[in-house]
Amino acid sequence: MFLLLPPSETKRPGGAGAFDPARLRFADELAEFRRRVREALESLSSDEAAAAKALKLGVKNRSELAHNRRLGESGVLPAIERYTGVLYDALEVATLDTASRKWLDDHVAVQSALFGLIGAGDEIPAYRLSASSRLPELAMPLKRLWSGAHAAISWDDAPGLVLDLRSQDYAALAPLPDGIGWFLHVAQRSADGEVRALNHFNKAAKGDLVRRLASDQAAVSDMDALLSWGSSAGLELHADPDERTLTLVTQLGAPGMTASRQADAG
Repeated sequence: MFLLLPPSETKRPGGAGAFDPARLRFADELAEFRRRVREALESLSSDEAAAAKALKLGVKNRSELAHNRRLGESGVLPAIERYTGVLYDALEVATLDTASRKWLDDHVAVQSALFGLIGAGDEIPAYRLSASSRLPELAMPLKRLWSGAHAAISWDDAPGLVLDLRSQDYAALAPLPDGIGWFLHVAQRSADGEVRALNHFNKAAKGDLVRRLASDQAAVSDMDALLSWGSSAGLELHADPDERTLTLVTQLGAPGMTASRQADAG
């Protein structure tokens, strides 16, 4: 199984060691594009006023520009630890055991606006860039550059079922080829039994799902196997083969979350 996650705008600061882009997953296919985006971001970030406008930074988070100026020397963390926010809070990677962490490294990738598709265990610096940002030196939107770059990736060697948990903006940076992958929808079942799209806790439900899979070190080769695993885990999953979508139906609120964690996620 191979899970594709969105990143988050917020990043955990700190880390140790130097950033080495050659050690990122898909280095052969994406190295040149990563270099171009990085250089364009560093150039933009040298002009604080222009960068703040382009990256939509306010007074309180303008200090994040410093990350973009020190990408090679600010220290690195595994991507799955670097990203924060609702999905990653629900995943609670710091509390997983060694085997579960290894599962994440083997089965999870994150769609970065700066680095493209990277492995969960790939070590990256803190940065500020989103899928909708415009970098003047590139003379094209990130969507156009990255979608072309990722077309070179072969999915033939993906470890089983590909499940896409990315948001629409980040999925557009690296669209999956036809017939490859399933897209996850999240819905909630209210007290009256009605099922409706889950908005507020969408990311939390996704993070909880990834945590459950990693905790079980789930061996999932196809959709039937995932549905079987979900049933054994007490999850309500529905697959639509025609649309290649999987719907996770939760109870009202975020599955597996305490009241305090729900408050934090809000």
